[in-house]
Amino acid sequence: MRALFWDGSEARVVHRPEPQANADMAVVRVALAGVCNTDLELVKGYMGFCGVLGHEFVGTVVDGPEAWRGRRVVGEINFACDRCALCARGLQRHCPNRRVMGILNVDGAFAEQVAVPVGNLHAVPDNVPDDAAVFTEPLAAAFEILEQVRVEPGMECVVLGDGKLGLLVAQVLVRTGARVLAVGKHEDKLRHLRTRGVRTATVDEWKREPADLVVEATGSASGFALAAAAARPRGTVVLKSTVAETAPLNLAPLVINEITAVGSRCGPFAPALRALETGTVDVCSLISARVPLVRADEGLRLAAEPGVLKVLICNEE
Repeated sequence: MRALFWDGSEARVVHRPEPQANADMAVVRVALAGVCNTDLELVKGYMGFCGVLGHEFVGTVVDGPEAWRGRRVVGEINFACDRCALCARGLQRHCPNRRVMGILNVDGAFAEQVAVPVGNLHAVPDNVPDDAAVFTEPLAAAFEILEQVRVEPGMECVVLGDGKLGLLVAQVLVRTGARVLAVGKHEDKLRHLRTRGVRTATVDEWKREPADLVVEATGSASGFALAAAAARPRGTVVLKSTVAETAPLNLAPLVINEITAVGSRCGPFAPALRALETGTVDVCSLISARVPLVRADEGLRLAAEPGVLKVLICNEE
């Protein structure tokens, strides 16, 4: 099958062996896969990964347990061992033996087919089109914040970053009744949020009034310091960016202002799928381009260009 393979120095479309199904593993024919900022960081050296890239996908099960065959699905990306102490506590996303689709020790979804543990599969509601379903994984990451932090009506929240994840996070937070301000560098990106009732400001317009909750989704190594400075004393900073670049880290503001820092990664698929099913979160307007799998390397480069939001890799019939 064709797949976009990163060999540590170059991403190119190559032929790879087709994945195999078994009692615990299903094979999914990928319809669409989304390029994430993490994919862009991987090709900069993040995680030292080599293999098939891609972890946001929607497709149809073509092999595996009979109950799943022919079903349209999305899938969680952490492949846990289900034997360790953390798995026993329900923390499979933090399994020390986990593999992570397209990120750590297992091939990803920029391919004609991808193998996924059956326990990671989620059926896509009939009324959710592929263009929306492919956003399930990053939208789940936005919902993870609500699992970690109590967000109440009227709470002052700032979302730093107007990339794909920042736009999703702002939409999820505003559904709680919180007062959300999205801060970014690109007026055209922020416009997506204003149509959904979210307040916005460019970095130059931002008055930097302290907030109860600051979500850092800038995708840059400098975002942490900016987020810490934006939180009120005893406020909370949620960190979403994963970047290859490192930067000097000054923890003094956290100590002095008694700020709580929360790392936040993958999240629950069920509320993400419900939001897509009910249309309470807009994702399709974030699609900038579709690129066929045979030109997936071009899609990766396009996704890194300024102003581009979601690039989808499409499997041709």
